[in-house]
Amino acid sequence: MISIRRARPGDAAGIGAVHVAAWRSAYAGMLPDAYLTNLSVVRHAAQYARGIADRSDGHAIFVAVASGADAPPGRESGMVVGFASGGRSRRPATAEGEVETLYLLDDFRDRGVGRRLMRAMAAHLAAVGCRSVMLWVLAANPTRWFYQHLGGRLTAQEIIRFAGMDLQQMAFLWDPIDSLLAATAPVREG
Repeated sequence: MISIRRARPGDAAGIGAVHVAAWRSAYAGMLPDAYLTNLSVVRHAAQYARGIADRSDGHAIFVAVASGADAPPGRESGMVVGFASGGRSRRPATAEGEVETLYLLDDFRDRGVGRRLMRAMAAHLAAVGCRSVMLWVLAANPTRWFYQHLGGRLTAQEIIRFAGMDLQQMAFLWDPIDSLLAATAPVREG
């Protein structure tokens, strides 16, 4: 079973591990190998520990936790396999809320986990008063189709300098936020 819940302080190491694994997988060939090799689970875990404690500006982190038959072989039940974070937008002129991160371990992609994390984040942002939500994704990242599939509307593009490279990023917008909640609504089986 995979459950989605608000992150707890004990989740920071698992979140850091997912961050590093997801970046090494998703950004191979986009970012320099030396940059990806030097990513630190410990450093990211410390960053996420601070993020879990920070509830200012509507900030929250949600985790996907695998247990039982869904736990990876040889791993403990209750393992963090994905997460999403966000809060009030860093660019309020574009949207009121922002999904800052959404990362999953490769083995848990294409199983509805990302959709459920997006729903948790959108529901949280709506609950703190955000009427619209956006996120940034690198244009070269093939997972951008996921945001398009959820009805995100391309609203901006820009070049950023990261890891010594110029990279194009794209902003996707859901306005009103209810459109993202509808796109991520649970699907009835049967």
